[in-house]
Amino acid sequence: MVHAQSWTQGPTDSRSKATSHDMSIVVRTISDQAYELMRERILTGSLPGGSPVRQDAIAGELGVSKIPLREALSRLEQDGLLSSFPNRGFVVRSLSAGEAEEVYQLRLKIEPDAAADACLKVSEADHVAAREALTMLERELERGGGDHMFLNRAFHMAIIRPGVGLVTSQIVERLNVLAERYVRVHLEPVGRDLRANAEHRELLNAWIARDPDLVRTLLSDHIRATLHDVREQLAV
Repeated sequence: MVHAQSWTQGPTDSRSKATSHDMSIVVRTISDQAYELMRERILTGSLPGGSPVRQDAIAGELGVSKIPLREALSRLEQDGLLSSFPNRGFVVRSLSAGEAEEVYQLRLKIEPDAAADACLKVSEADHVAAREALTMLERELERGGGDHMFLNRAFHMAIIRPGVGLVTSQIVERLNVLAERYVRVHLEPVGRDLRANAEHRELLNAWIARDPDLVRTLLSDHIRATLHDVREQLAV
């Protein structure tokens, strides 16, 4: 059993590490940590689609009460990773070709234009932050860690959030959250990470150069290529 006290004092992931631009300390509650642990298990496939979430067993494993665990599971349902049913509890949602198609088509309608608009409005500090986000993603992909889906989202948001309105930012981030399980599927074959890194690096260079037309083209191509890969993977 992992006791709650030692668990809450364990190493933090990239969401709670301070950077040179944000030296604030993020306090992670037990619910936050349960959310992150369960999210990682779902995104890495340790809990496959259709699996029931056995709350008693998980609460016992983590040494926590069911209240913060249920809060975490409710957040995961909002993220589209779980479904809840009366008298059955939570079940891991299965990957769906239809959902992937819808999510990526919506991203194509919004994200390239948002990034193109943003590149003309951002500051040099935003450039630095985007470079750092991509470097962290590349390092995680090279290391083979399980957090590359979150870091992929962090990079995509780094080239959009600073230059768009709150509503656009929230919509794009929501779509990227829904896309995270499919990012894992897309990156499963050997060599896909290298291609993704090259596409991201080219996109970042165009964004820093403040070339909106090239940013729009590159990001559209990147999203379409990922969707193509996901279609092939889910068809197997």
